[in-house]
Amino acid sequence: MQRFAFLALFALAPLALLPQARGDDDPKPAKKKPAQIAHIRLHGDMDEAPVMSESLFGAAPENFKMRLDRIEKASKDTTIQALFVQLDELNVGFAKLTEIRSALEKFRNTGKKVYAYLDSANSKDYLAAVGADVVCMPESGGLMIVGLRAEVLFFKELLEKLGIKADFLQMGVFKSAAEPYTREKFSPEAKAQYTKVIDDFFINDYVRVIAKQRTKKGKELSDDQVRKIVDTGLFSAKEAKALGLVDRITYFSGVEEMIKKDLGVEETKVVKDYGSKKADDIDLSNPLAIFKLLAPPKAATTGKKDRIALIYAVGAIVDGKSSKSFMDGSTVGSTTMVDAIRQADADPKVKAIVLRVDSPGGSALASDLIWNELKNCKKPVVASMSDTAASGGYYISMGAKKVYAQPGTLTGSIGVVGGKLALKGLMDKVGVTTDVISRGANSGLLTSKSEWTEGERKAMQKHMEDIYEVFLGRVIENRTAAGKKMTRDDLIKLAEGRIWTGRQALEHGLVDTLGSLDDAIADAKQMAGLAKDADVDYLVLPKAGSFLDSLMENPFLSQASLRAALGGLPEGKETLRHVDTMLQLRNSRVTLMLPHPLAIR
Repeated sequence: MQRFAFLALFALAPLALLPQARGDDDPKPAKKKPAQIAHIRLHGDMDEAPVMSESLFGAAPENFKMRLDRIEKASKDTTIQALFVQLDELNVGFAKLTEIRSALEKFRNTGKKVYAYLDSANSKDYLAAVGADVVCMPESGGLMIVGLRAEVLFFKELLEKLGIKADFLQMGVFKSAAEPYTREKFSPEAKAQYTKVIDDFFINDYVRVIAKQRTKKGKELSDDQVRKIVDTGLFSAKEAKALGLVDRITYFSGVEEMIKKDLGVEETKVVKDYGSKKADDIDLSNPLAIFKLLAPPKAATTGKKDRIALIYAVGAIVDGKSSKSFMDGSTVGSTTMVDAIRQADADPKVKAIVLRVDSPGGSALASDLIWNELKNCKKPVVASMSDTAASGGYYISMGAKKVYAQPGTLTGSIGVVGGKLALKGLMDKVGVTTDVISRGANSGLLTSKSEWTEGERKAMQKHMEDIYEVFLGRVIENRTAAGKKMTRDDLIKLAEGRIWTGRQALEHGLVDTLGSLDDAIADAKQMAGLAKDADVDYLVLPKAGSFLDSLMENPFLSQASLRAALGGLPEGKETLRHVDTMLQLRNSRVTLMLPHPLAIR
């Protein structure tokens, strides 16, 4: 019996070595996940100002930093194998272009590739795209790298035909902000300074960027070769590829397949608008749901981590509260900014403040009130200049302990301008008369009816001289504290309304260093005793308004109609923006403004 059992077990043993049949409940091999490609679109103005957290339709709005943060997020995301950047109709300055390329470079440093797609590119689109590993364009596309052109509109003859007289004074021979109203073309001083700025931009932010970036991709383009290419004008996609400016000819729909082949994977998935915040669905059929949009914005942060306050100064600097402007931009109100600075300084979790400036200046009074509040902060303040931080924008930056600029920032313009448009001739033409009762020799100083009398002009001249001296003093104080040892005579050679690129400003000691907003934030952390890569929360100020606020600030359909009529034309858009700025400053006696509403294309 025992022998039979042994033989039975022995006979069954070989069966244990045979492959076992798969049962219905056995796990199947895991399917390999497709390689994910992050898609991010960069387009338009890419404004710096804080944005509302809600939107009635579509995706939630984003500002410039939020878009760059999405690129950084993709670089750290282990599920993302490549970045697909779509660029179209960028309308930004050279400072922002530098930050975009820096963000792409940081992504590439992780070992993952960046692909840039251009349907048809202007210079700004291309100067961002060269930061990618591969630049793609469809066969029907065109590349317009034709150089730089600065245009300024002059209104003197128009005003004279209307019977309007521009009466302005300026402190500084280069302070030419009023020239569009008082002249028919550039003054020699204005033309000389703009020529220096445009030359710097063209050599360093245009020609040299293209040559350097394309050479890094193995195309071996010299500065002289790029200059010759620029002088020959508009190129088809095939011509651009032959010249070494474009890498691949493909349509938008073919980019994914191209990346898949480059990655050597069987399947890919494009994550469209990677990292963007999706708008909450709001049931408008529910009458109570609309109150979600009308509610005040939520607090910027509720975490327990240390905070860095990001305070944005974007737009013309005005007295009183900030607001949305005529052209959908924003203004920097002194009251709003002072409240924001005090809030950040009083918050025990805020360890440092970073002031982000993108402003051509504005009211002298408002600029000084903002400067004073920054200067008196108990916490470290670092200023980070974006595309423009000129005149009043430069003034408020002097309240910081350290000042960052980008090489392509437009800054300086230390000077003062003040004046008015006298409407007597226009009023006579249309049959409007006035009758005046006045007391005081200078009571008509601010009237819009007539030009200044000799006494009024002297009074305004003295007032502007005083403000100019204060401006010079603020700069000398800040630069001396930064170790620059600058005397008044030294500063006068850099002031009087002169404008500078960030590179030139650093060379002359008007700023402390060149770097991005992220660089300024890292420095602010270290000033506060934190590690430069410390994980922190951000308190973004001033807080963006609610959806109801945006409706109240832009109630007139005529504004939208005018923007639609002229906004499509570059000249019309710039004209509207300039008119918008002047309307915002109509009640300011004296202004610290960037000379000319300069449009560089």
